[in-house]
Amino acid sequence: MANKALAKTELKAEISRRVEEQRQQLIELSLTIHGNPEPGFKEEKASGLLTDYLSENGFHIQKGIGGFPTAFKAIYGSSKPVIALLAEYDALPEMGHACGHNIIAASSAGAAVAGKLAVDNFGGTLIVFGTPAEELFGGKIFLVQAGIFNGVDAAMIVHPGLQDAATNQALACIGLDVQFFGKAVHAAAYPDQGINALEAMILSFNAINSLRQHIQDNARIHGIITHGGDAANVVPAYSAASFLVRARDNIYLEELKNKVMKCFEGAALATGSRLDYKWADVVYQPMRNNLVLAELFARNLESLGRKVEPLESYFGFGSTDMGNVSQVVPAIHPSVAIVPPNILLHSAEFTVAAASESGHKGIIDAAKALALTVADLLGDPQVLKEAKDEFTGL
Repeated sequence: MANKALAKTELKAEISRRVEEQRQQLIELSLTIHGNPEPGFKEEKASGLLTDYLSENGFHIQKGIGGFPTAFKAIYGSSKPVIALLAEYDALPEMGHACGHNIIAASSAGAAVAGKLAVDNFGGTLIVFGTPAEELFGGKIFLVQAGIFNGVDAAMIVHPGLQDAATNQALACIGLDVQFFGKAVHAAAYPDQGINALEAMILSFNAINSLRQHIQDNARIHGIITHGGDAANVVPAYSAASFLVRARDNIYLEELKNKVMKCFEGAALATGSRLDYKWADVVYQPMRNNLVLAELFARNLESLGRKVEPLESYFGFGSTDMGNVSQVVPAIHPSVAIVPPNILLHSAEFTVAAASESGHKGIIDAAKALALTVADLLGDPQVLKEAKDEFTGL
C-alpha cells in the first residue's frame, strides 16, 4: 500500500513537471487566441491552433464534431474509463476575451498533454473536446443533443475568475426576443393617430423593473432595446429588444417566463401595439456540481498553494452551457482567480487580465489541477465509481 501511494505521489510530481515544461508554449497559445478574438462558431484560428498543438503531442484529432466546423475531439488512449477536458475559445463581441476563454483553452490543452502520463500508467482514455460558441449561442447544448458526450465518464473545465473555487452555482437561462408593432405618423401633427411601439417597450421595461422586487434572490432578468425608432418626429411603429431570463432551476424558470410575458402583454394592451415574441430554442441548464469530482479538484488546486472556497459556497458566473453537460455526465466547472474581487468578468479590465502574468499563472495552475485530477480518477476506479453513484443518485 505504501509503495502504491509513493508511486502515485511520484506520478503526480511528474505530471506537474510536464505542465511546467509546456509553460511557454501554453502562454503563447493563450496570447495568440487572446490577440485574435473570434466570435462563436467562427473560431477557425483558435480551433486550428489547439488541434495542431494536441496533434503534435500525440492526440488523434476529429474535426467538425456535431456538425460544427470549429468543434473538435482530440483523443489519447482507447480503453475505459473516459475522462473529458473541455476547451472554450470564443470571444465576446467588441470586448474580446473578457471572459478569459483563451485561458480555458490553453489550460485544458496543457492538462491533456501532461495527463497522457496517467493514461500510460493506468489505462483509460483522455479526450479534449473543443466546444465553440459558449457565449450567446450555447455550443455545448448542441453537442449534448448530438450525443457527443455519450460514453464519457467524467467531464471537467476550469474558468478564470475572481476566486479559487471547485464548484459553480450557474443558473438556468433562456433568451427572449420581443417586438412591438404600432403605427407611424407625424409625432407633432397627428400624435392622436399613432400607436407608439417604443412606448410599449419602455412600459415593458418598467413592468419588469417592478417585477424584480418580487422574484427569488437568485433569479435574474435583463435586456437591451435593439431598435427604438428611426426619427424623433415620427411615432415609432416598431421596437425590438433582447432579454435573458435566469433562475436557479428549471421549475422556477418556467414560472418566471410566465411572469415576464405578462409584462409585455400588459404593455401591448396599454398602448394598442401588437406583440410578437420568440423564446430561444435552447436553454442553458443549471450547473449540477459533482461533489466527488469537486473535492478531488479542490485538494489538487490547494496543493499548488491556492485557498479554495468551501464547496457549493461560490455563486459562479451567471449561466454556462457546461450546465447542460453536467446533466448528462458527472462534471465540474471550477474557477481559478486571476483578478482581485473588484475586477469583474465581462469587463475591459478582465480582458487585460486574461493576457497578464496573473492570467498566465491561472493557465498553469488550472492545467496542473486538471491533470492531477485526471490521475486521481484513472488511478482509483473506486473514486470514479463514487462520482458516478453521486450522479445517478445511488
